Amino acid sequence: MEDDKLLKLDSILRDLGSFVIGFSGGLDSSFLVHRASLQKDLRFVAVTVHTTYVPEREIREAVAFSKEFNIEHEMIEVPFPGDIRNNPAGRCYLCKKTLFGRIADYAGRNGYRYIVDGSNTDDKNDFRPGLRALKELDIRSPLAEAGLSKKEIRELAHRAGLSSWDKPAMSCLLTRIPHDTPVSEDLLRMIEKAEDHLYEKGYPGTRVRVHGDIARIECIPRYITGLINDPYLGSIVAYLKNIGFRYVSLDLEGYRTGSMNPT
Repeated sequence: MEDDKLLKLDSILRDLGSFVIGFSGGLDSSFLVHRASLQKDLRFVAVTVHTTYVPEREIREAVAFSKEFNIEHEMIEVPFPGDIRNNPAGRCYLCKKTLFGRIADYAGRNGYRYIVDGSNTDDKNDFRPGLRALKELDIRSPLAEAGLSKKEIRELAHRAGLSSWDKPAMSCLLTRIPHDTPVSEDLLRMIEKAEDHLYEKGYPGTRVRVHGDIARIECIPRYITGLINDPYLGSIVAYLKNIGFRYVSLDLEGYRTGSMNPT
């Protein structure tokens, strides 16, 4: 079944012929970029948008992946859009409209016919206002069109030998903040520092959700016991307090997608 979907993906990419891939550095877009690089006679470029609410770790990994596989890669700098600085419930729609609008401008200036992204079949089951923006901008989603789920993409990436095959899902830093909350760049950097610290301590994929001066840690469920019993837990808490949080809590439900979404 996966092999049939992979053949369909290859066919879609060949039919597109000339396109820009919105490349976040995550598993899905990395797999898509890699698969496109294996096709003959395609004209494509991977484009990463660099803006203040995208984790720098993701940017670095996108750059490293492109160098590893000799992918043509461009970076577009985008200032923090004013219409999402209060983190509205429609933030994802507004963000996608802005960022992919800039990618579309790049594609038009450089003669590419299509813009594609790394959405998969699972994305339609989550609260994803951004999908409406992609539809309005005529963005193609080859992975979803081929019927590939996140699990299947992960397995295919493993088979392809991509180091990112087991990479935890990532999302922009605004997803750590309640809707209708003013967002400062200082707050975004504080969240990023907290998550980077937890990553370095052995807890990849951890989210630090913010509620006022409280940091609510959502880690992958299998890490919960390890984190509670971690001999360095005191230093982790001290670090988070030192960068600006007053209280540090551990969410016993663990990480789940969209926990800050409207109910």
